[in-house]
Amino acid sequence: MKELKIISVVIGLVVSLNAFTCTNFLVGKAASADGSTMISYAADSYSLYGFLRYAPAADHAEGEMREIRDWDTGKPLGQIPQVKHTYSVVGNMNEHQLTIGETTYGGREELWDTVGIDYGSLIYIALERCRTAREAIECVTDLIEQYGYASEGESFSFGDPDEIWIMDLIGKGPGRKGAVWVATRVPDDCICAHANQARTTTIPVAAKGNKRRGNKVYSKDGNHIWSRDVISFAREKGYFSGKDAEFSFQAAYAPYDFSGLYVCEARVWSFFRRFSDDMEQYFDYATGKTFVETDGKDAGTPMPLYIKPNRKVSLSDMRAAMRDQYEGTPLDITSGTDAGPWNSKLRFGGLAFTVDSVKYWYERPTATQQTGWSYVSQMRGENPVGGIFWFGVDDAATSLYMPMYCRMNSVPECLREGNGDLYTYSPTSAWWAFNEVAQRAYAKYSRIKPDIVRVQQAWEDKFDAQVPAIDARAAEMTDKDARAFLTEYSCTQAEDAVRAWKDLNIYLLVKYIDGQERKEKDGHFERNAWGEPIGPHRLHVSEAELRKIAPGEKHE
Repeated sequence: MKELKIISVVIGLVVSLNAFTCTNFLVGKAASADGSTMISYAADSYSLYGFLRYAPAADHAEGEMREIRDWDTGKPLGQIPQVKHTYSVVGNMNEHQLTIGETTYGGREELWDTVGIDYGSLIYIALERCRTAREAIECVTDLIEQYGYASEGESFSFGDPDEIWIMDLIGKGPGRKGAVWVATRVPDDCICAHANQARTTTIPVAAKGNKRRGNKVYSKDGNHIWSRDVISFAREKGYFSGKDAEFSFQAAYAPYDFSGLYVCEARVWSFFRRFSDDMEQYFDYATGKTFVETDGKDAGTPMPLYIKPNRKVSLSDMRAAMRDQYEGTPLDITSGTDAGPWNSKLRFGGLAFTVDSVKYWYERPTATQQTGWSYVSQMRGENPVGGIFWFGVDDAATSLYMPMYCRMNSVPECLREGNGDLYTYSPTSAWWAFNEVAQRAYAKYSRIKPDIVRVQQAWEDKFDAQVPAIDARAAEMTDKDARAFLTEYSCTQAEDAVRAWKDLNIYLLVKYIDGQERKEKDGHFERNAWGEPIGPHRLHVSEAELRKIAPGEKHE
C-alpha cells in the first residue's frame, strides 16, 4: 500500500461493491474538437460478459407486449405494452444517435426496490423509443411513475447530437411507485462525469418562471427538470430540513462515505484534471482525506458538476481518459508495493480488505480488469452518415475501440450475443481474444503493456484515417445501401482486429515464455548464424524490489 493510502473505517451508508462498477464521461458539442457530443461508459463487473447489443428497427402490432428482464440477473420482471415502432439500437446508441449510459451509486438502502423496471431495461427501452435526450428523460421517468423502479440509486447520461444531460435518480422504497430525481443539462462548452456517486447538488427551485406539468418541474431556462416531490419526499423521510434553496440531492439521497469519495469521486477528479489547471485544490476531497480527518462530518469542497475544459476534447482524449489508471498522480495503480516488481494493476481480495479491525481501500481507476465492455459514443450531428459507437471489450487499457456505425443492420460475429459467455470459451469471441492478451500482460505489466499499446495505437490510427473516406462514400448512397456498406465496414474491421489480437497473444506467449524475454532483431525473434534461437534477456528487477526479498544477513 502506498503511503498516500488513507486508512478508514467505513462511515455512513452500506453500499454493495457492485455500486463501484461503472464510469461515464460527458462532453458538450462546443467543448469537443469536432463539434460532436460525446458520452463514454465503462460497464465494469466480474459478472459481465462483453458483447455488442443489437436491436433492429421494428413495427409492432397493437396489443404486443415487451418483456422486461432485470439487466444484471436476467430475472423476469413482467411485461409492458409495446409501442407502434421501435428504432434500431447498436450497443447504447440508436439510429438517431441518442446515447444513454449509467453508473450505480446505491444511495439510501431503504429506498431500493425489486418491483417495476430495472435501470438497464429502462436504458434499452428508451433507446428503442426515443430520438433525443429530452425524450429519453421523459420516457424513463414516465415508465418509472407508471410501473415502479426496481433498482438502486442511479446516475444516467443522456446525449444526442445537440444536448448532453446528467440525471441522478433513486426510488421511494418498497410499496411506493415512482422515484425522485433531478436532470441537468450540461452546458455545450463544458464536460461532466459521474462514477458511482450521486453528483447533483442544488437546483433552481425558487426561480420565477419554473413550470409544473404532472409530477415534473421544468426550469425557466430549460436546463433543469426534476420530480415535483424531490424536496418534499426528502423532508418526509427526514433526510432534509433546511430551506428549499439549500436542498442538495446528493446530500439528501446519497450522503458521502469514504468509498464514495476515494473509490468514486477520484475517477471524476482524474478526468477533470486532464482538462483543467485548477483541480489540485479538490484532491483532499476526492481522496476522502478531509472526510476522514473530520470523522465524516465534512467531505470538503465538492468538485463542480461540470467544468469548462482548457482545450477542445478530442476522440483520442476520450479514449485516453477511458484508459486512465491514475498515472502521474499519487493514486497511480501501477506503482507502489502492491503493484509488485512489474507494476501490475491487479489487486487481490476486492477493493478493500481488513487487517487488525482496520479497513483499507485500494485505488479504483477508470480502466479496470473487470470491465465487460466500454464505449466512446461520438454523436456527430452535422455528419449525414450519423454517429459512431466506438466499442471495446474487457480492460480499456489493453483493449481496442472499434468503429461501430449507429446505422448498422447487424453486428460482427465476434461481438454477437451468444458467442460464448463467462463460462464458455469461444475461439471467435472478441471478449475472449482481448482477455487472453490482458491476462498475459498483468503479471509483467510494465514489460508487456508497451507491446500491446503499439498494436492498439496502430489500429486506432488506421480507423481514424479511414473514417473520413467511409463517411464520404456512405453519404453518396441511398439509406438502404449506406446501411449495408457501413455494416460491412464495421463488421470487417472488428473481425480483422480480433484476428490481430489473437496473433498478438501468440507473439506475447513466445516473447515472454518462462518468465524471460526473447530477443528481437529487425522485427523477428533473433537466431544465431546457424538459424537456432538464441538465449533470452533476463528480466531486470530493481534493487528496491530485490531488497524486499533479500535475507537480513549478508553472505559472500
